[in-house]
Amino acid sequence: MNSTENKLKIKDLTRSELQSYIIGLGAKKYRADQIFNWLYNNLSEDFDSMQNIPKELRQLLNEKSIISTLRKINQDNSTGTLTRKFLFETIDGKKIESVLIPDNDRNTLCISTQVGCPLDCKFCATGLMGYTRNLSAGEILDQYLSTAKEYGKEKITNIVYMGMGEPLINYEATEKSLRLLTDEMNEGITRNRITVSTAGIPKRIIDLANTDMRVKLAFSLHSCFEDIRSKIMPINKKYSLAENLKALQYYANKTKTKITFEYTMLKGLNDREEDIRALAKLTSQLHSKINIIPFNSIKHMDPDGISGELEPTPLDKIYRFAEKLRERKVTVLIRDTQGDDIAAACGQLAIKN
Repeated sequence: MNSTENKLKIKDLTRSELQSYIIGLGAKKYRADQIFNWLYNNLSEDFDSMQNIPKELRQLLNEKSIISTLRKINQDNSTGTLTRKFLFETIDGKKIESVLIPDNDRNTLCISTQVGCPLDCKFCATGLMGYTRNLSAGEILDQYLSTAKEYGKEKITNIVYMGMGEPLINYEATEKSLRLLTDEMNEGITRNRITVSTAGIPKRIIDLANTDMRVKLAFSLHSCFEDIRSKIMPINKKYSLAENLKALQYYANKTKTKITFEYTMLKGLNDREEDIRALAKLTSQLHSKINIIPFNSIKHMDPDGISGELEPTPLDKIYRFAEKLRERKVTVLIRDTQGDDIAAACGQLAIKN
């Protein structure tokens, strides 16, 4: 076992928790803010580089805690879109992926919250990978901090919690990472450029609404019909769409934000005329927009059953589908497929053992 596994991951602490920890080491409270500044604004990966921290405190921090929780072990670059996929390894040897997606003047970093995913959504490669464990707040954050260190903090304009895993199942670590990102001392990403994506955990949607963070929320919808949604998203059997829609309405009202519905187009399943009518009705009842996502191949995971039978809706039909929604006054965006040549597009993240 790596000796660092037993040390405190200092990025797992909010600023108030860091203050308590530093006081417990016998130092003044203000030292915690200095350390916070080194970690999140200067992207320091070494206690000894923190010049305004007393040597004795730096020695204690080195003995009892660690800064970096991840190590980048591989990077794939898309030849067509400049998308970059990063493979990170945790201290205990688990592997996760993150993706940096360029789009005109935006650079969006898609980060993971779990090693794998327990939800088994039939159109998602991560679900086929299975689930190992939750990531800690520090491991979630380090995907951003490591990438910002390499490419420049100013070049990452947006963060989306849309990588491996269901963020709201790993709620405590997800919330803590959001608190650190939106802390008033953190000079990085602003809250209106952070989006959390969920397949639907109603209680946690409400819990997140009741925080003061007001980050954007994206909901993996993929069908307005309970039976079809249950077929491709087994979590719908536990938390129905109807129950989730009540929680989403609460979130929109409480945070004064617009809900984004993610909608992966699947041939013959959710690309019908009745789906258009249902989407138009749904969005008329909730301040929202729809992100249409072309289904990206998950063949690299050798899927069987329903997953192996899914087919993408042809692109020309996707455009007609979107236009019919716009005719019904629905705000619709079609997400460009980026990074599918390196299995980095939406729904493709997975690690084959």
